Order: sequence, then C-alpha cells, then structure tokens
Amino acid sequence: MQTTSHLLMIRPVNFSFNAETAVNNAFQVKGATDQAQQKGLKEFDDFVNVLTQNGVDVTVVNDTPDPYTPDSIFPNNWVSFHDDGTVLLYPMFAQNRRLERKPNVLQTISSKFNISKTIDLSHYENEAIFLEGTGSMVLDRDKKIAYACLSPRTDYEVLSEFCDDMGYTEEVFDAMDKNNQPIYHTNVMMCVADKYVVICLDSIPAEHEKEHVSQTIKNSGKEIVTITLDQMEHFAGNMLQVNNDKGEKLLVMSSQAYQSLTPEQIKKLESFNKIIHSDLTTIEINGGGSARCMMAEVHLPVK
Repeated sequence: MQTTSHLLMIRPVNFSFNAETAVNNAFQVKGATDQAQQKGLKEFDDFVNVLTQNGVDVTVVNDTPDPYTPDSIFPNNWVSFHDDGTVLLYPMFAQNRRLERKPNVLQTISSKFNISKTIDLSHYENEAIFLEGTGSMVLDRDKKIAYACLSPRTDYEVLSEFCDDMGYTEEVFDAMDKNNQPIYHTNVMMCVADKYVVICLDSIPAEHEKEHVSQTIKNSGKEIVTITLDQMEHFAGNMLQVNNDKGEKLLVMSSQAYQSLTPEQIKKLESFNKIIHSDLTTIEINGGGSARCMMAEVHLPVK
C-alpha cells in the first residue's frame, strides 16, 4: 500500500543550521534565524498536533543532547520501514548525521511494530558513497519503482543494491535547481501518491530523461501534477500522502508549500485528497528540508 497512517518523528533537542550538510543543500540559509531550536521545537510540536488531530498515528521519539545531531528532525534519511517487516539503514553524507542512528529510536519502533529483518547499507560510508533513504529515493510502493535524481548524496551503486534487496526498479535521472546545481534530494522535486505524482519536470534538463520519467509515471497509472522551479524552491515538491485512522487520504505539506500553489493546483490535489499543512519556516530555512523530510512512514506490521 502506498500510504500508511503510522509515522515516526524525532523531537529535536539541538536543532540548528548544519554546516556539514550546507555544502550541497542549497535550500539552507546560514544565520537566517536566531533561536532555531526554540522556534523549531514549537513548529515541530504544532506540526505533530496537526497530524494527530487529523487521525494520523505519530510515534514521537525525543532526541538526545549527546551525541550532537542538529538534523535529527529529518529521520526519513537514515531509516525506512517496509510492509514485509524490513528496516533499512542508509549511508549518510554528513558525519554528524550518521550519529542519528540511535538505538533508542528503533527500540521504540520495535515496541509497537514487528521487525523481521534489518538491512544495513551504512557500510557504504567507508567508500564515501551515499543513499539518504526516502530523501534520495521517492518510492512508488505499489508499483515498486524507486525514483532518484543522482547527486553527491544519491549514488547509483547503493540505489541498485536497495532495488535488488527490495524488489524495486530504479528510475534514475539528473535534476537541477534554478542555479543549475544538482538537487540534493529527490523528495524536494517530486512526491508519489496513490493516484498521482507531483513533480517539477522543469528541473530535469535532459529532454529524453524528462520524457522517460513522465512515461514511467503514466505507465504506473498515475496522473502527473506539475509544479514550477519557483514552487519547488518553496518546498512544494516536499509533500507526503498519508492516511488516517478512518482510511482517508491526506496530503501533508508545509504552509509555505501550500501558499506557493495556484488555486488550480489546489483544486486538482483536493480532488484526490484533503490537504493539511503547518508552518515550518524556521525548520525549512535552517534545515533545508520541509514536511516530508520530517516524517518517516512506518509500514511495518503492527503488533
């Protein structure tokens, strides 16, 4: 099933601008916000409230002060959870992000869900090649397609191993921002839902790759909803479709992303599902990630 009603979110204790990730994350803005932890924590708590009030089950794990992990608020990069009981651990570009793989997080998840197997790809860090989870890959879980734009954080070799292990087919392409720099994570330029795909096709410079990605989406039976480069810069690609305890579909995004959409785009998306959003400005500016990055979907069987 493409969506789940169960999410893992990490409540930050040391959220701040991370210089180690800024070298290839153009969405971060250094020194743009004072009191990043205090403001980011309020945004986090408000976001969790929006989700839970809409019937989504959120497992919140409090981060620990030691070791220092300023980006722990984005757990979808180091771990993913699958409906066959598999947990995957991923190789991370920034050394201080590797410290986010804290045992207490998986212990908390294992108390609520059944884990049958763990696949650890983090050894690729020794070769300086990376695949940052469902940031690097946007998964069509129904059709078993892994969409991935290559970047310093998304290596083809590791992607191929993921696909071999999990029975996915890779759809690989290059994607650039408006300054012609590689987009660091695929999930800022596209979102795969149950019946549609939101994607910034303008970020794919090679026409043959753009056409191939479009055809792959169409062949999967899903409708394409396009966004512009400017909307992508406002995190309009960084969305996640979930379902709630009533089985209703919800499209989750930040308020900045929502406000960047046109009335026509909103009408189209609302024809598929309800939209919910929350203000994540401090997190977006300092962390260079948005709503989707903060949610690790838990597809594991419930105990």
